[in-house]
Formats: sequence, C-alpha cells, structure tokens
Amino acid sequence: METYTTDDALTAMGFGKFQALVLVYAGTGWLADSMELMLLSFVGPLVRQQWNVSAQHESLLSSVVFTGMLLGACSWGYISDKYGRRTALLFSVTLTAGAGLTSALSPNYISLLALRFLVGVGVGGTHVFSSWFLEFVPTKNRGAWMLVFSAFWTIGTIFEASLAWVVLSRLSWRWLLAFTSLPCFALLVFFVVAPESPRYLCAQNRISDATLVLERMSRTNKAALPPGALAYHHTETQLGLGESTTDDASKSGSGGMAALRRLFSRKLLRSTLLIWFVWFANSFAYYGLVLLTSQLSDANRRCASSSAHKSQAHEGNPNLYKDVFITSLAEFPGLVISAIIVDWLGRKATMWILLFGCCGFLGPLAVHQKESVTTALLFGARACGMGSSTVLCLYAPEVYPTSARSTGVGIATAIGKIGGIVCPLIAVGMLRSCHQMQAVLVFELVLGLAGVACILFPVETKGREMK
Repeated sequence: METYTTDDALTAMGFGKFQALVLVYAGTGWLADSMELMLLSFVGPLVRQQWNVSAQHESLLSSVVFTGMLLGACSWGYISDKYGRRTALLFSVTLTAGAGLTSALSPNYISLLALRFLVGVGVGGTHVFSSWFLEFVPTKNRGAWMLVFSAFWTIGTIFEASLAWVVLSRLSWRWLLAFTSLPCFALLVFFVVAPESPRYLCAQNRISDATLVLERMSRTNKAALPPGALAYHHTETQLGLGESTTDDASKSGSGGMAALRRLFSRKLLRSTLLIWFVWFANSFAYYGLVLLTSQLSDANRRCASSSAHKSQAHEGNPNLYKDVFITSLAEFPGLVISAIIVDWLGRKATMWILLFGCCGFLGPLAVHQKESVTTALLFGARACGMGSSTVLCLYAPEVYPTSARSTGVGIATAIGKIGGIVCPLIAVGMLRSCHQMQAVLVFELVLGLAGVACILFPVETKGREMK
C-alpha cells in the first residue's frame, strides 16, 4: 500500500494559512515570555528603592527567575515528550499567567521572590513553543520561518520597554507586572484551537490522530495530501541514531530515560555537550547584554564620582528607557542578518560568525566610553547575540529526533538558564563594584569559546528533514 510521511505531507501542502495560525499562537507565547524576562531590567531597581533591599537582593530577583526557568525547562521538556506538546504548553502558560498576575500583589520582597520563581518555572516552557512550531514547517522553509518566529521575541522586548516607559512614568511597578501577564491569558483563551504536533503523534504511534491533524491542515491550506496512508519514519538516520527499527519511539518509549539515552548515545553525545555549552554562552551573553544596557552608564557615573549613593541606582539616568528601547531595536537587524546567511552559509557558520562579531562589539566597552558610543556598541552586540541565539534555537531541534526533541532542547535550555543565573553577578555585581574591564573580559571569554564550539559541531543541519 502506498504511504507518505509527515515530511511528505508538509512538503506537498507547503506553508499555508494553517501554519500561519500556528506561527501567531506560538509567536505570542514567545512574545509573552520575552516580556516577562525583559521587565527584570526595570523592576529590580524599583523594588530595591521601595523595600530598601541591598544590591545583592536586587540581583537575586533576576537569578531566582532563571533558577525557576532551569527547573521548568527540564520539566516541560519531559512533559512535552511524554504527554504531548499541548499538555506542556497549557500548564506552562497557566503557571506563567497566574504567578505573573499574582506577583503584582506581592506584600513584601520574599513573596515577590517566590512568585517570580514560579513565573520562571512557567517561562521555562518557552522552548516547547519553538519545537511545536517547527514540527509544522516544511523542510525547505524551516530556516526562514524560524527567524520570522523569533521576531516575536524581539517585538516582545520592544513592547515591554515601551510599556515600561509609559507605565512607570505614571504608575507603579506593580501595574507593569500586571500588564505584562496579559498575553499569557490571551494564549489560554485560544488554547482550544491549538493542534497537537502530527510529528509527535506519529512518534507515539497515534497515526489516526496525526492523520486528522494533517487533514485539518489540508482543508485550511486548501492543498491536497499525498496519495496513500500516513506512516511514521521507520528508520532513524539522523546522526546515525541507531539501527533501523519498526518504530523506535513506540518500542523504547519517549520522554524520561528513553529520551536521555538517545541524547547520550555515542552518535549524539558530542552534539549534546557542545549544544549545552553554546546555549549557556548565548543565554549568558543575551541576558547579560540586557542588564548591561541598564547598568553600564550608571556604573560609569557612579564609579567616576566619590559621592555616589547606592540607593539612586536609576534616579540619575533619565535615558534608561530610551537606551533599553534603542538596544532592543537591535534585535531586528540581528534577525535580518541571520535570515540572509543561515540558508546560505549554514547553521554552524552563521552562529560562529555572529558570536565572534558580538565579541568585537563588546571589546571596546572594557574601558569607559561616551554614552552614545556605549549605546551604539551595545546595539551591535545585541544584534549579533540575538542572531546567534535564534539560529541555535533552529539548530538544536533539527539535531534531535521527535521522540527526544523537547527533552533535548529542554535540557539545553536549562543549561542556558545557568548562564542567566550567574550573569547578574557579572553585569550587576562586578559593575557595581567598579570592575567594568573584568566584567567585559568575562563576556569576551565565554563568547569566544562558544564560537569555537560552533565550529566543532559535528553536523550541519541545513536542508535536512526533521526525524
């Protein structure tokens, strides 16, 4: 009997209205999560002033969110591979929305820390949105559409900077927390129409359910499915994952230890370890750059003046929102550059070129620069950092098979959150101690090693089918 695979169906139908709706839903998820993270640049100093906490406690507010994200990334990855993409998305978004709104009512610093930790756990499921979306995209368009998808993250950062600019000039930080949680509630309203991934359903041997999703896609796109019956890929050839099996996913199970065994198999081990380190470096650099934007100019002024008062962290910087807004705009050229070269030079080359470019922009910041020069250099570094992070979010899901994809990307994301946990100690702690050169040199070292790691990736995934 004639059969076709999920890839055959997606190629035959192309990227149509159905995928566009999936893009908008998944993109809104990324927009919501980027807003939750971006507000850390604004809330920390204001909380410090209101409750008179130390600079270390201000840094802790960011670190506790990333600790929650580390836990959430692993947990949601496991849940996604074991119980389905929709299940992971539903519970992670519900937790983010509920804890985000409730944190606006925090009566004290400790309760705010606890609630923002829960927000971090929910936001840890962000990577499921990217894996879920990519599993609906034809191979030919995957690179370009992933970069379009990543634009939602950039829109979220810019929107949050604009929202903070408007809200904090008129209302308190509590209102900013409340408004930031609203996109997650919109996701919950429209969750009922979000489809399960047909790739995941096939990996679970739920062929009839996968067929229903593809038929719905066919009707929406007004394009015919290939002739025959849907069949799962019988041979896992991606990265030589093993001998041919009738159905590797159904035989060994998915999620949990079965997925972990695949990640640490002989053929995947090198890719897994290198992806972990590059994800750590990208997270360290990206969130560090966000914090540098709000801390660097302030540190220069404070360290140049012997009469600086620690409690005036942001009161003397009227250009804070403008600087954050301008450097957030840098993510758009970063996405454009990535889109131009990712399908030309490939995933690996694009990542190492952008990482070394980020090093180049950060280098001059080891010494004091004029505020306009500082903003321009951070603009360039942010563009390169965003581009590299986006291509990594495309590369990692392409490396792993469907039955272990969310677990693999989830653990890598969790490793990345360690970078988010320690970067406030560099971006805030060292700068507040007037060690600007040492702080920038740490960024240079981490990014340089990540560039080398990208060169050492064993596989180029450009043009490959997702298994």
